[in-house]
Amino acid sequence: MSPIDIERQELTSDVARTLIGALNAELSARYPEPGATHFSLDPGEVAPGAGIFLVVRRLDRPIGCGAMRWLREPNLVRELGPRVGELKRMYVAPDVRGQGIGLALLTRLEDEARALGLTRLVLETGTRQMEALALYRNAGFTSIQPYGEYGASTGTSVCLSKNL
Repeated sequence: MSPIDIERQELTSDVARTLIGALNAELSARYPEPGATHFSLDPGEVAPGAGIFLVVRRLDRPIGCGAMRWLREPNLVRELGPRVGELKRMYVAPDVRGQGIGLALLTRLEDEARALGLTRLVLETGTRQMEALALYRNAGFTSIQPYGEYGASTGTSVCLSKNL
């Protein structure tokens, strides 16, 4: 198996748009219910000093992505605490899943959060994404109450947290 490279990428790049498009299509197919998908992420939220968007490549082929953003919205700071980051847009292409790529990406995102001085990460994933839930739980994430916008989709959302 060839090694992988994980690099910062602009959220507005063609590579990012392609990977996020594949993720959105998969999530929309798994969760057809109205209001069950939360796709929002702005370029400023993953700019240096605020977060990061990463792309995973193998042999120069983009095979995954993930983002981490520092939660600075006042309502989320009150709800979750001051130095909290959120993982967003985690995706690994279906044909390369089960090879440790998701864990490598998650580990890199945790390192980036620590470098920003964050002390905790939170995330939302779906109830039907058993492989994602297993990845996060095996990496030390534990269940928390739905936060922010995810309170409106408790039937399909699972929120998790990890102290760094």
